[in-house]
Amino acid sequence: MKKLNGESMNIVDENIAKLKELFPDVFSEGKIDFEVLEATLGKYIDNNSERYNFNWNGKSTARRIAQTSSNGTLRPCKIESKDWDSTQNLYIEGDNLEVLKLLQKSYHKKVKMIYIDPPYNTGKDFVYKDNFRDNIKNYMQITGQVDSDGNRLSTNSETNGRYHSDWLNMMYPRLKLARNLLKDDGVIFISIDDNEVANLRKLCDEIFGEDNFVSQMPWQARQSIQNDTDLSSSHEYIVAYAKLRRQTNRRLKESNKQLWYQEKSFACYPIPLYKSKFSNPDNDPRGLWKADPFDAPNIRPNLTYPIANPNTNESHMPPNGRCWRTEEKNYKEWLSDNRIIFGKTGEGRPQLKVFYEEKKEFGSVSNTWLDGNTYGTATKGTKLLQTLFQNAPFDTPKPIELIQQLMLIGSRENDLILDFFSGSATTAHAVMKLNSEDDGNRKFICVQLPETTDEKSEAFKAGYKNICEIGKERIRRAGELVKKENAKDLTKVVELDIGFKVFKLDSSNIKAWDGNFENLEQNLLNSVDNIKSDRTNEDLLYEILLKYGLDLTLPMDELDINGKKVFSIGYGSLVVCLDDEITLETVEGIAKLKDESNEFMRVVFKDSGFEDSYIKTNAIEILKQHGIDEVKSV
Repeated sequence: MKKLNGESMNIVDENIAKLKELFPDVFSEGKIDFEVLEATLGKYIDNNSERYNFNWNGKSTARRIAQTSSNGTLRPCKIESKDWDSTQNLYIEGDNLEVLKLLQKSYHKKVKMIYIDPPYNTGKDFVYKDNFRDNIKNYMQITGQVDSDGNRLSTNSETNGRYHSDWLNMMYPRLKLARNLLKDDGVIFISIDDNEVANLRKLCDEIFGEDNFVSQMPWQARQSIQNDTDLSSSHEYIVAYAKLRRQTNRRLKESNKQLWYQEKSFACYPIPLYKSKFSNPDNDPRGLWKADPFDAPNIRPNLTYPIANPNTNESHMPPNGRCWRTEEKNYKEWLSDNRIIFGKTGEGRPQLKVFYEEKKEFGSVSNTWLDGNTYGTATKGTKLLQTLFQNAPFDTPKPIELIQQLMLIGSRENDLILDFFSGSATTAHAVMKLNSEDDGNRKFICVQLPETTDEKSEAFKAGYKNICEIGKERIRRAGELVKKENAKDLTKVVELDIGFKVFKLDSSNIKAWDGNFENLEQNLLNSVDNIKSDRTNEDLLYEILLKYGLDLTLPMDELDINGKKVFSIGYGSLVVCLDDEITLETVEGIAKLKDESNEFMRVVFKDSGFEDSYIKTNAIEILKQHGIDEVKSV
């Protein structure tokens, strides 16, 4: 019976496997022959000592950190969760570097959109250093806000000689790991300000590829004027990158004609159209419509011609530097089809009638300028927290209108959204709010380091000892507020997912082998039962799900088979029994589950759960006879 590997996904092994699939001829006796690889890549090899690249102190270590596996786990915490048995949402407490490593198998290419609001590196925020050898231990120190000598950790001050390098070393491995979780058509949005926007762009160009840059959107974070600076900075940025940006065609049917549009398909969707912006003043049988400009950017000779207003006989040419949006032949067809109007009075320039029913599938392109009136400001985000908590326990939260806009651009109704710098859990709030508005079923994963709150802060005075306590309470209150706002629609209230499962980062539930010969006898005794004494079967169960790469919200049934507790996960795709003194009668009962479902099934036992080696050997044979070939132990 094979044992489960206690590590998270090995990214290096995965990359080697992909390389071997693409270039099998560059491998010799399992190793890469770089001379053959160079010959294969040909002109794409750059051997010049001087070339364009982005480097900083510690980059090689940051790259290695991104490639190392994690020996940690995520322990379930039902008591702090909401709607544990039904929710599809996750709230994870822990160092996001380790958490991202642990999610590599279970959520590989499953996330449609990532939004993060990382530290801006202003000299006042907390930027922590990662420990290449033992980041779980490092995390335990960080959560106490003290270093190994008991000294309180400080902010990343500008007086630090490697001020920017420290920030880049923190961001590089996290973005590298995050990219693996994105679907091929996924997109990441990152909030940032002037302090690190230039470095962030270079970092993302390297990790995501500069061809996959989508936009650097200014967001009007403040509408008031700050008089204590040379220039009052009123904006921040949302930097957007796609995982794979590619060209595609789309087709829009209009009557019996087909118009082709070229568009960039890079994971960002057009914004859904709102019926309130359409009307039908002329009772057109095709329904609601709105008038769009008939001119388009640039100048093309075949799209530049005079158009006469049939009501006034006045001749119109495209505005300076522009052209009409179609050729004259198509214009005449649209005019005869009552698709061209000349303003509200009929005396203006030509406009195109755009019908709601024809365009609702495609929506409208989003604007890169995110103004505060439409998408909220930092002040609006704070006021919403004050509404929920009476006084805001968190500084500078983002407004949910901003995050909702990004979700409309970057996701659809059933997508998974990840935020691994969760802060006050604005992303979770925005997911629930948007789902209530468009009947969506988006799911969220929020990850947050449980940084302790300052003893002088309002949050600490209100009883919140760390940021995670604020985030979890915000989701609870926000969910109830969303339900209250939709109280008249009972069906919607019932279907809305306003719950979340809480998991907490910790060291593995399985004891590591200690090779200290001075304690050999004790170590041998400990290895008989290799599960840590303070861990529950449920703790171990979710570690098994992570190692197998299964979704942490999969449906789970708890069965009693011959007096032993058996978990059936994902409708029987994985069956786990972690009880002691397992008998062959229990094994037979598990085997019958396979007969009933006739689906692929894997079975996991606790290594010390069998009474003796005879029962363990026979258990494997019994399960094989029923078509269960994958049997493992922990």
